[in-house]
Amino acid sequence: MDAVLVLLLSLPCLLLLSLWRRGSGRGRLPPGPTPLPIIGNTLQIDFKNLNKSLNNFSKVYGPVFTLYLGMQPTVVLHGYDAVKEALIDHGEEFSGRGRLPLVDKANRGFGIAFSNGSTWREMRRFSLMTLRNFGMGKRSIEECVQEEALCLVEELRKTKGSPCDPTFILGCAPCNVICSIIFKNRFAYKDPEFLNLIEKLNENIKVLSSPWIQVCNKFPVLMDYLPGSHDTLLKNFAYLKNYFMDKVREHEETLDVNNPQDFIDCFLIKMKQGTTILTSLTSVLHDNKEFPNPEIFDPGHFLDKSGNFTKSDYFMPFSTGKRICVGEGLARMELFLFLTTILQNFKLKPLVDPKDIHTIPVANGFAALPPSYQLCFISV
Repeated sequence: MDAVLVLLLSLPCLLLLSLWRRGSGRGRLPPGPTPLPIIGNTLQIDFKNLNKSLNNFSKVYGPVFTLYLGMQPTVVLHGYDAVKEALIDHGEEFSGRGRLPLVDKANRGFGIAFSNGSTWREMRRFSLMTLRNFGMGKRSIEECVQEEALCLVEELRKTKGSPCDPTFILGCAPCNVICSIIFKNRFAYKDPEFLNLIEKLNENIKVLSSPWIQVCNKFPVLMDYLPGSHDTLLKNFAYLKNYFMDKVREHEETLDVNNPQDFIDCFLIKMKQGTTILTSLTSVLHDNKEFPNPEIFDPGHFLDKSGNFTKSDYFMPFSTGKRICVGEGLARMELFLFLTTILQNFKLKPLVDPKDIHTIPVANGFAALPPSYQLCFISV
């Protein structure tokens, strides 16, 4: 009852504050759809397919427009030109990360993905240096990826050419590489501990893409008084944090400062005890001026008239500028070695015509999760 009373008393104040902020700041921002008091443009956005909503808004308001997610204005940069100008031409000014109260509540502003300022710069510099020292693009990490590629092939061989959904197996391989780098330990694909980690990570992605989480990020007070999927997210974050802290304690007991074995060892040795901008990378990757059929798989997007590979500046799946993914080199190595090893060992046979395979993600907000599908891996 007390919680309900607090919310009811707070609503008029929030409404007045929303109207005042809307009137005082809106004229200095790019155009956009008219927001409602308190909830902003929340009802006009399909959070299950955020990219489609942003694309529709860009057709009306242009490549730079303003959305109100709750009472907070967010300037959206849509399309290659706008994203390039921000992340590359003005990389330093746009290197910050917008605040997500739910993530702040979960990790207290730490971590390379959502931190800012000196904390982010120090973590990013350390991560890049450690990956280089362990052989990003060199032999040691490549050997780790090659080993995982062989394990991947053996797992696919177990299907004996019968239909299977490779989504899970193909997701395990890069996760195992990351585990090997962070705490020098890979898992069997059916290891209960490993399955539990992957389940919680996938669950977090789905929760972060849900409309309720967008509401919580705009009205953080709701998290303290109302139940919801944010409780699942916080519980999963706590579990993952405790899991990795256990790994850190194990490493502290075996640490050799002269011979670090993995990312955690390096960390233990090296480390001592405005307006939000949303850059829509999907709008660049799906730009129909560069890619005539952005919604379907079309190899012609990357071939010239002679059938030779041609690089596109619009292809930036790892972002670009100051916030480009630190694991890009690792991911490209994994893609090359995993896929070539699979193709060397199997003939792939879909159950339906490839043009009829649906590629629309099952979750498409915070991140994109691929749909399930059936494929036969026939040994050659």
